[in-house]
Amino acid sequence: MSRIRAEPLGLDELIAAVSHPGAGGIATFLGAVRDVNEGRSVTLLEYEAYGTMAEAELERILSEIAAEIPGVRVAATHRVGALRVGDVAVACAASAPHRGEAFRGCRLLIDRIKERLPIWKREHGPDGPYWVGWEDARCAGEHGHEAPRGHAHGEEPHGHAHGDEEPHGHAHGDEGPHGHGGAAPPASAGA
Repeated sequence: MSRIRAEPLGLDELIAAVSHPGAGGIATFLGAVRDVNEGRSVTLLEYEAYGTMAEAELERILSEIAAEIPGVRVAATHRVGALRVGDVAVACAASAPHRGEAFRGCRLLIDRIKERLPIWKREHGPDGPYWVGWEDARCAGEHGHEAPRGHAHGEEPHGHAHGDEEPHGHAHGDEGPHGHGGAAPPASAGA
């Protein structure tokens, strides 16, 4: 099963991947594109990934959670490409002998995906497209202070302007690629 893909996501294959006779609970999570983020209207999201790195990191995350919570099985997929409001961007499932462990596994899974997966998000709205998250680290690096989490491109946080819409190859802070931890957007960002 390809975990990073352009095709629409569903829960059936994830539930099948985590189901087993000892699973007394299966928890699922679907992350969908919403119409507003950080007070800005959103009409479209573009996700880009470093495919092999994203697949490898997701595999590490799945293995870590399975090792941390006895009896848990976890599976996840994440979309790339252009997604409209309401489209599912990420799907997660976790099974365990009891519901508590299943919920915990599912929560850890989405949290770690958001923190660590090298996937970048470009939001489109009435003011044009902007990359989410990468400018926080650029702001902190250029000005020597901690940037607020999640300020969107085009804003002038901390009383200074960032200028153009092109990323400058700076690494993310602790917030990461989708607005979460990892590397700067791909070279095609802003193109």
